[in-house]
Amino acid sequence: MQPSIKGGTRNLFYRVDSSQPFISIIVVTLNAAAHIESCLLSIMQQPYQNIEILVFDGGSNDATLNILEKYDKYITFWQSQPDRGVYDAMNKAVKLAKGDWVYFLGADDKLLSGFARLASKLTDSNTVYYGDMSYDGEETSRKKYSAYRLAKETICHQAIIYPRSVFDEYQYDLNYPLAADWNLNLRLWGDERYTFRFYPYLIADFSMSGISTQGKDHNFLKDQPRIIKETLGWPVYLRYRLKQLKRKLKNASH
Repeated sequence: MQPSIKGGTRNLFYRVDSSQPFISIIVVTLNAAAHIESCLLSIMQQPYQNIEILVFDGGSNDATLNILEKYDKYITFWQSQPDRGVYDAMNKAVKLAKGDWVYFLGADDKLLSGFARLASKLTDSNTVYYGDMSYDGEETSRKKYSAYRLAKETICHQAIIYPRSVFDEYQYDLNYPLAADWNLNLRLWGDERYTFRFYPYLIADFSMSGISTQGKDHNFLKDQPRIIKETLGWPVYLRYRLKQLKRKLKNASH
């Protein structure tokens, strides 16, 4: 196995403002030289700075590591080592996170001003906080999720700030290479210890060229009905299945 290359400032100094929520921002990269610099700059330019930045690289062979070294003094910790995909890297990163809250940002995404506004709302460690997104610069409609909406579509990963305690029990299921965050959100929604709270703030700009937009997670789609039934209950499950049946009948009639 390729040896791990590491950097960052964690072993040099460590500052935390105990009067504000401390957030671990995790960025996962692989051959992201074209985007990672603008991603990092969007974090560093945020008004909310009670954060740590963790970058987990999957073994890039482009200029990604050069850029990480360039910004080494601004990054709390980074490492480059082959992994089993984006969710494997996230699972590893969470284990090293020191924050009371965890936020994931794609290497080709950019943090927006709404992140600081949402950070100021982090008061309950049993609440998953989420906002809104823009997609390649196009703002979305601002609506909170219901259980049924979550059954049909997930909350954008980059719109959510999770309590760190979530990952003491849950992790990203590597059986779902493109939809492990959807699986996690469903399970958290169904966990009576947690609630979801929405604020209409634009948290980040999401790149539509990212891995999660590049196809379907067939393993998740196969298991999705069962997961919905287990986490959201029979009423949502039956409504979801009825909608599926109506869609199939409509398609068959054309």
